[in-house]
Amino acid sequence: MKRCLSCDACYASSITNCPSCGFSPELVDGFCAYAPEFAHSGGGFKASYFSELARLEEANFWFRSRNQLILWALEKYCRDFSSYLEIGCGTGYVLSGISKLFPRSTIHGSEIFTGGLGFAVARLPSINFMQMDARKIPFAEEFDVIGAFDVLEHIEEDSRVLAQVHQALKPQGFMLLTVPQHMWLWSPIDEYAYHARRYGASDLHQKIETAGFQIVRSTSFVTTLLPAMFISRFFQKKVSDQKFDASAELKISPWLNSLFLQLLRAELLFIKKGFNFPVGGSRLVVARKI
Repeated sequence: MKRCLSCDACYASSITNCPSCGFSPELVDGFCAYAPEFAHSGGGFKASYFSELARLEEANFWFRSRNQLILWALEKYCRDFSSYLEIGCGTGYVLSGISKLFPRSTIHGSEIFTGGLGFAVARLPSINFMQMDARKIPFAEEFDVIGAFDVLEHIEEDSRVLAQVHQALKPQGFMLLTVPQHMWLWSPIDEYAYHARRYGASDLHQKIETAGFQIVRSTSFVTTLLPAMFISRFFQKKVSDQKFDASAELKISPWLNSLFLQLLRAELLFIKKGFNFPVGGSRLVVARKI
């Protein structure tokens, strides 16, 4: 069902205008916009960063390994889902893998910036994209699975987002999250990316459970690269603002990129066998609505 952001009435997803109050989303840059005031600015992220992401993410070890982890988790815990929404889908890189692996599912992508959606629709023209603020999701009991991958850390009101995801999921639906981890890894790159925080496992778990979820699986990843991350961020703190390059970590040499990819693939083998890494640069959580 859709949920009207004006009067809170619920109605069939096939209907465009709210039958109770007549509310209808605006059209911004060709997309249905439920938060048009944020379509071009705001939202805790630099919209100009999408072009660089679109150019670099497909070859980068971190994006590739994270995609492999997400796709495995979907197959392992949610394989029979028929409807999926990704919050903060960016350029559509994650969605491209999901749509190939689950071609029979109805896939939706949302992003607060229409600039990101422009790249996403070019990559996946058959998927339904919308502009949306995750703090006000215009659906109720609509999706089997909702994913948010490195999105929650950008939003001050993260508990509100979790509550909105809970409301938008069908009974017993699944939420998949990835977030950056450990505040002791905080560096200028977090500030450049407009992160509000890096998470600790206990704090994240508490927020998820308070929102009405049962945690099915939680593990760190990017564990083998944690020493390299710590050293990199230590030196980032000593670089002046004029010399700081936020995209440097995405522009590593091909041989190092290949080495890191192999290390993270080895981590995935352990995760598949049921091992949960206690520490790591990021964390994956699979949770079920209760």
